[in-house]
Amino acid sequence: MTENQKDTKRAVAAARIIIDDRVEVASVLVTLEHTVAAVLLTLYPDPRAAANMLNEALVQGVEMRLAWYGAKK
Repeated sequence: MTENQKDTKRAVAAARIIIDDRVEVASVLVTLEHTVAAVLLTLYPDPRAAANMLNEALVQGVEMRLAWYGAKK
């Protein structure tokens, strides 16, 4: 299994945990926001650095993955 495949498996597992059989999108998004903030603050204890990483890298990365997935359909 490639590293990319392993990463996909980890991401799907994390998504299942975050969704946790809930159907209300708002509550899932609150948990996702909390998770992203917790991970960023764990990696970058300075809140400004964490916010910078969110704006400089994470948002663009998510947009790229969504576009890639949309192009596959």
